[in-house]
Amino acid sequence: MFSPTTSFAWALALAAPLALADATPPSPLEQQLAEPSLTCVSPALTLTAKDREWLEPFYLLRGAQPVWSAANLPALFTQLENLVDDGLEPRAYHLEPLRELAGVDDPSPRLSACVEVLATFAYLQALRDLAYGRLEQATVEPLWEPESMAVEQSQAPLLALAQAGLNDPAQAFEQARPDFGPYRDLRQRYAELRRQVLPQWLAIPGGSSLKPGAVDGRVPLLEQRLQLHGDLSQGAPALVAEETSVYSTALVEAVKAFQRNHLLKPDGVVGPATLAELNRSASERMDQIRINLERLRWLSHEIEPTSVLIDVAGAEVMFLRDHAIAWQARTQVGRPARPTPLLRSRITHLTLNPTWTIPPTILREDKLPELRRDAAGYLAANRMRVIDYDGNEVDPRSVDWERPGRVMIRQEAGAHSPLGKVAIRFPNPFSVYLHDTPSQRLFENLPRLFSSGCVRIERVTELVDQLLAEATPTERARIARQWDSGRTLRADLPRPVPILMAYWTAQVGVDGQVQFRPDIYGHDARLLKALDASNRI
Repeated sequence: MFSPTTSFAWALALAAPLALADATPPSPLEQQLAEPSLTCVSPALTLTAKDREWLEPFYLLRGAQPVWSAANLPALFTQLENLVDDGLEPRAYHLEPLRELAGVDDPSPRLSACVEVLATFAYLQALRDLAYGRLEQATVEPLWEPESMAVEQSQAPLLALAQAGLNDPAQAFEQARPDFGPYRDLRQRYAELRRQVLPQWLAIPGGSSLKPGAVDGRVPLLEQRLQLHGDLSQGAPALVAEETSVYSTALVEAVKAFQRNHLLKPDGVVGPATLAELNRSASERMDQIRINLERLRWLSHEIEPTSVLIDVAGAEVMFLRDHAIAWQARTQVGRPARPTPLLRSRITHLTLNPTWTIPPTILREDKLPELRRDAAGYLAANRMRVIDYDGNEVDPRSVDWERPGRVMIRQEAGAHSPLGKVAIRFPNPFSVYLHDTPSQRLFENLPRLFSSGCVRIERVTELVDQLLAEATPTERARIARQWDSGRTLRADLPRPVPILMAYWTAQVGVDGQVQFRPDIYGHDARLLKALDASNRI
């Protein structure tokens, strides 16, 4: 992948105006670059300010000389065609008009100049889309991050790559693609699937949940669906006698395999969630891969070599060290009504034996009904106290629980606390953090959507060990003593650790097959709509 460094010489070149040193009349190419649109295509292509920010320095460094000819245009066309394997639409890069225009015999100088700029426009746009994504992530699927962590699109390295790749566009396109294992794996699998005939199946009708041993007329359709998907061998003899339609043990095991591969509870029961995933068509699954290739183009720039990665849709946490997974565990993330936000930040400190100050939404929606019934009893049973915004304790008898005003509820630390033994803190505007939980049994469930936005961590002490890896033995021993004391204390990390909370719904598993996850927060449809809209020209 291209290097994100910028040399002093490049900075000077990019700052210079697009003009020749002498006073000779402008060439057809210079005239075309000065015009607001390319009229050799229909409808005319209007060049935006951002387009000019790329075109002008590109030609400045070439002395305003054409770069495309019969020698290198065919190679460009091939690479534009191959963008389909990246989930991108070749026609969005004006491929067919370019082919037709390039085949015109004895074109006028004006037409030649227009074709030249159109080819360069497509070339630069394709490299930018491969490197950074076709869509602006902030407008489609925003990721909160502090300004100090924002990833900028480095123009100079990509322009250098474009210049070097004129005689070998294949190499330029390959270098622009993310050098990121999950992206490369998913792209390869998508390319393989795209070259196959997509299977088609009849939708399985809705109805009551299909349970093991049931006799149901939908069972033959279920068997056919699982065979076409590959969870059930197509060479195996029929498991279902149509006259009985028994949901047999062997078919139940195939359903469990399907459920595991789609992050559903592997209980063999075909309920509404499993039925919805079974009825997704092959073309819908291809769309799901396309939009996740776009997400992975974004993600490749957001992951830092040593960091904590929260896979929100997959409900997992990973500690990366030098881009490799050093530790991994399950999580519990936000319910759809209270989703876990997508963000980048830096973990700065731990709260050992944390108290829990109930967030306003949870207080309003979950706790106030209980407090209105029996405030004193509820507070005592849950070791909670009422405080004001300055931290002073308030007599609960003095509060009108119908209109409590500016008071907060704080739960004492201990085994009963929803935060468990530790909270892992990082700056963000959502008041979310990672934390322990007494609800350990919920880690066995799928999907694991139980929190109000924060992320509950399985085996959290192991993650703390990873975060404190750079601490001295003396510091680690001091923190252990503080933790064992049962008091609520803050422990700063030796160095802030980046954290990324990201969302993707398709990835390649260790078996080489695509694993699909339920779109728990409904992000996929919005991203697909935006990606398809960007392909219209």
